[in-house]
Amino acid sequence: MGRGTGTMWTGYGQPVSARIAGHPSEWSVVVLTRPLEPGVKLVDGAGKSMNRTPRRVVITGIGIVSPLGNTKEALWNALVDGRSGVGPMTVVPHGCLPMDYAAEAREFRGVIDDFGPLSKDQKKAIRKNLKVMCRECQMGVAAAQWALTDAGLQPGSLDPERTGVSFGSDLMLTAPEDFTEGILECLDEHGEFHFSRWAPQGMPHLAPLWLLKYLPNMPASHVAIFNQFWGPNNSVTQREASPGIAVGEAFHIIAEGRADVMLCGATGTRLGTMWVIRAVRQEEVAAGHGDPAAASRPFDRRRRGMVLGEGAGAVVLEELGAAQRRGATIYGELIAEASSCVAESPLRPRRDLAVRNTLARLLAQSGLKPEEVGHLNAHGLATRSGDREEAWAIDHVFGQRNQPLPVVAVKSSFGNLGAGSGMVELAASLLSLTHRRLFPVLNYETPDPECPVQVATDPSMEPGNSFIKLNVTPQGQASGLLVRLYEG
Repeated sequence: MGRGTGTMWTGYGQPVSARIAGHPSEWSVVVLTRPLEPGVKLVDGAGKSMNRTPRRVVITGIGIVSPLGNTKEALWNALVDGRSGVGPMTVVPHGCLPMDYAAEAREFRGVIDDFGPLSKDQKKAIRKNLKVMCRECQMGVAAAQWALTDAGLQPGSLDPERTGVSFGSDLMLTAPEDFTEGILECLDEHGEFHFSRWAPQGMPHLAPLWLLKYLPNMPASHVAIFNQFWGPNNSVTQREASPGIAVGEAFHIIAEGRADVMLCGATGTRLGTMWVIRAVRQEEVAAGHGDPAAASRPFDRRRRGMVLGEGAGAVVLEELGAAQRRGATIYGELIAEASSCVAESPLRPRRDLAVRNTLARLLAQSGLKPEEVGHLNAHGLATRSGDREEAWAIDHVFGQRNQPLPVVAVKSSFGNLGAGSGMVELAASLLSLTHRRLFPVLNYETPDPECPVQVATDPSMEPGNSFIKLNVTPQGQASGLLVRLYEG
């Protein structure tokens, strides 16, 4: 900090007169969003220390909706058995696209039984609101409810004002059929659409609550309402980077004492009609009509692009002391989060630099050395440029290790679930810590010299005592989490 008056921010939003020890200036402190650097001491006007030791944050619940199943057991069994969740596409008529396979969450039907054990009031509320939830929203809420069940948190067992929600999502794109009736009213006798008719004749045929189905903040809103969580609540819409950012924010909220429990999740799809069209036209998609299970090939020399999928995941973050007092199962301790966005221009994202920055910051925050990271759960999209840039960044940070860092890529098993991918992938690595073994990356057959990473194909490999979960968007936004095994 330089000399002179300035402003910092605390998590509480209350202005406090304070100064840096030994610094002549007085500062109005309003928010501290990150821990102070080592050696920096914050004191109030009376000279009393305002530094706090961040509280420890652990993960105590997991919930998923995925192409590999809707329970943590189904996910883990499919991963260790090497089973793929990619199969024939049913959401779009055959022959309309350059591929006929996708990773659909086939077991999720959007009925009340898909949301896990619920109280009578919760079941009534969720069933009533299903009609105002699009599929992504339904999957997100279901994953959240399963995470709460897995954590053993019953309705009414938590302090509402000390419990919050942080949820990530993609943009939620309207299904064309929601507009069909209104569009038909705007056609003339020759079948030509007249936009001038839309407001007076078309829009009255839209469902009154149509917009609520597609607002990306609705998963967080629904989860908070159904469970009476009145604490901090936020929604993140940063595409595939959303899970890491959402969990990272919740991590700081608990560490700084603003909540004791945070339900974190993310949901996404690449399979809605408009998403499919957008992906095929704008992104690198694995085209073809061969074996669906062989389509997603992260870091393999013969990779052809991403496989489209759908899914959601959620975890419960909890202050360590609270989790210990209730005897909760602890899957891991979250010790660092980081994110970076780099672009030389709007059309020239630098995913390599964003990933490198994120990895370096995770190590700096956690205090771990590169040799101490057990494995890295990569974004591994299976695109030519994406995998190359991600692998370069991983090698830049970890390439000097004595033993290569094992890298897993869960998208080899279920493709790109949009914003939901990172959360399901996080669950996979948490389960690896629990079971003390890694799972093999599918379809990695021919190493690519442009991807200098140690892809894990041996199912007997150990996960180590810590891992990094990494995600990055095509626009150059990366996010990462560093989790270690909780050993008391």
